[in-house]
Amino acid sequence: MANILVVDDELGIRDLLSEILNDEGHQVELAENAAQARAARLRTKPDLVLLDIWMPDTDGVTLLKEWSSSGLLTMPVIMMSGHATIDTAVEATKIGAMAFLEKPITLQKLLKAVEQGLAKSTGRKPVMPGAVISPIDLTTETVMTGGTPPVAAELGPQPTQSFLLEKPLREARDEFEKAYFEFHLAKEGGSMTRVAEKTGLERTHLYRKLKQLGVDLSRGKRGN
Repeated sequence: MANILVVDDELGIRDLLSEILNDEGHQVELAENAAQARAARLRTKPDLVLLDIWMPDTDGVTLLKEWSSSGLLTMPVIMMSGHATIDTAVEATKIGAMAFLEKPITLQKLLKAVEQGLAKSTGRKPVMPGAVISPIDLTTETVMTGGTPPVAAELGPQPTQSFLLEKPLREARDEFEKAYFEFHLAKEGGSMTRVAEKTGLERTHLYRKLKQLGVDLSRGKRGN
């Protein structure tokens, strides 16, 4: 049994996570804002924190940075959000967050992240600036976890793409977008229609984007 602090300004989220974690045998402390989270952190010394990014007074990334700079980031922190971007995920990772959960949070992902977080609660080192993230399908969640998405196991071995966080943002973003589209082209057998549906882009816009990034449009068909 572990002591877990849940920080979220939404009552429904707090109640849901509390119920699930209590059912798993954990002791749960709840906080609806950064002020309550600070107090709970000092009072209960949690083994793990589930921390929402977007909160009305102080956002989760700012609170994470505060804990890190004051030496209070001694426990694994899992960030949560339904609107976070890649940039936000990378920033939180560099500060010391160990994982990210996208809302709505599924039961399976929650329990897996909590289990991994508690397993790393001793001797874990935060990701340092300049570290290399090497995912296959780079999303905010895989950026934070450093894990391989389930689809990679289904597709078999895939080439690994590295993204250096020290590069200029535009250059790093272009590299990510190129790898992202190449992955989906390979997965969909080179079908522009299916890739457009998968990525949420209009087909003409997608084609222009691929040409701009220098993506080999025949690569997916050859790989298939």
